[in-house]
Amino acid sequence: MPPAVPAWYVCAFGSLPATATRERRQAAPLDSTSKAIVFALAGWSGFFVMAVELLSGRVLAPSFGNSIYVWGAVITVFMLALAVGYLLGGRFSVHSPSLRRLGGLLIAAGLAILPVVIFGDSALDWIFDRASDPRYGSLLASSLLFFVPTAISGAVSPYAVRLLVSSLHGSGKSAGALYFVSTFGSAAGTLLTSFYLVLLFEVNAILLGLMAVSVGLGLFAVLFRSARQ
Repeated sequence: MPPAVPAWYVCAFGSLPATATRERRQAAPLDSTSKAIVFALAGWSGFFVMAVELLSGRVLAPSFGNSIYVWGAVITVFMLALAVGYLLGGRFSVHSPSLRRLGGLLIAAGLAILPVVIFGDSALDWIFDRASDPRYGSLLASSLLFFVPTAISGAVSPYAVRLLVSSLHGSGKSAGALYFVSTFGSAAGTLLTSFYLVLLFEVNAILLGLMAVSVGLGLFAVLFRSARQ
């Protein structure tokens, strides 16, 4: 049952607006299993972003080399994409947040990698023929291939925070725990990809594996929530 409406609000406005009432209902706390799934999705999202960022350098290297210019372009694009994702994820979380929609974000991020595998070489050849300067060529290629999946992945963390926060009192604790898990996932993705995955598999195989895990986890979240309802 929602908390009582303050007396001053009733005197001034008569009653609590329907939108505010809906917002209170949406803030109901998740059960422990749902919270675990939210943390798992956020952790994997961090893993996914860093793994893709490291692999992007390998994707661009045959066309533009592996210089500091290329890595500067890659890092710039990923940081901007994450910034856009954080902004959009926060805005998206305002409207009927749900575990199902969080799973949908992870699925979309995973599927957005598929064009890199299918059209990556052709896109790089097309850009290489038109951009004589490797600085701007690598910047354009990074934007074309990796901006969208990174931006979608960036939306996961702020959306997940919205699902975890049920009151202002515990909002800082929930956000801190969520970003701890997400950043830990990023560290794990960096180490596992650079130390092991690139030694065992081809780049496209790793990208497809990352896509498969993202889609699988996203579908699990969608189906789990549907089954509970």
